[in-house]
Amino acid sequence: MLPLAGLLQPIEDPLEDLLVWLHEAIGLSWGWAIVAVVVMVRIVLVPLAVKQIRSMQRLQRYAPELKALQKKHKNDKQKLNEEVMKFYRDKKVNPAASCLPILPQIPIFIALFFVLREFDSDVIEPRFPDSDLSFVRIVPDITAKLLDHWSGVLLLVIYVISQLASGLLALRATPATDARQARLQKIMFIVLPFVIIPFAIRFPVGLMIYWVTTNLWTAGQGIATRRFIPRPDFGDAPKRSSRTAPGEDEPDGLDDEDEIEDAAAEEKRKKKEKDAKAKAKAKGKQKSGSAPKKRRSPAAAQSGGSGGQVKRRKKKGRSHR
Repeated sequence: MLPLAGLLQPIEDPLEDLLVWLHEAIGLSWGWAIVAVVVMVRIVLVPLAVKQIRSMQRLQRYAPELKALQKKHKNDKQKLNEEVMKFYRDKKVNPAASCLPILPQIPIFIALFFVLREFDSDVIEPRFPDSDLSFVRIVPDITAKLLDHWSGVLLLVIYVISQLASGLLALRATPATDARQARLQKIMFIVLPFVIIPFAIRFPVGLMIYWVTTNLWTAGQGIATRRFIPRPDFGDAPKRSSRTAPGEDEPDGLDDEDEIEDAAAEEKRKKKEKDAKAKAKAKGKQKSGSAPKKRRSPAAAQSGGSGGQVKRRKKKGRSHR
């Protein structure tokens, strides 16, 4: 961790100075200063977030074509990779765009961890010995570890909920190329918050405040962008799913998993229609075949038989004469 701390020193010093300025000049508590840092960082990253949204919209628009390409070259992995990269270049789609707003936040998050770890000795004791380290009257000390107070457990629960919310919103905005990928993405977003808990319990409370605020911003940004950023017109008519009415564009809220379910339902319906037509055809052939011989009633058979016997007797009598 020490070599990493040395590498992040150019970020740690400005971050520490920013927290001090927010506390000293603006008058924010240390906890609200961390929240303000999150807001400032995310505002700076808004252009990257917009670029990410546009790229994901384009990827969602061309997802059916990408599926067809993968199906065509499924037996040749090298050819598939070449065609997929060519496809991305031709359509001007960046598949790594979803990581654009995340990457700059990682060094800031780690730098804040080191800042808070030495916050008492480097900032509080020499410069603000009487400073209050509490947050919203619940958290007694933002530099303490999560499990040192029940408020840390509460923050951990809020973190899991906010992480699930932001992850599922991101999942709906990110198209999957097949059903298997959609399932893996959903499992990853659901399991990830619980996997991180054993590591998060070692974090300072202030770092968890940063993380929860970031998740809440991501969730709010996802809702806002789906509402206020319209889907761009790419010039050619988009492919429609079975839920889309004729002459109507594919809605933004329809994710790839819904398309997969629609396709499966449509295939099942066609199979039922085919089976019904085959049964009807088989019944028609049976009716149009040779008609079965009519069975005579027992009385008719008996009368017919006795009539034959009378005729034979008359004929026999004539021959004797």
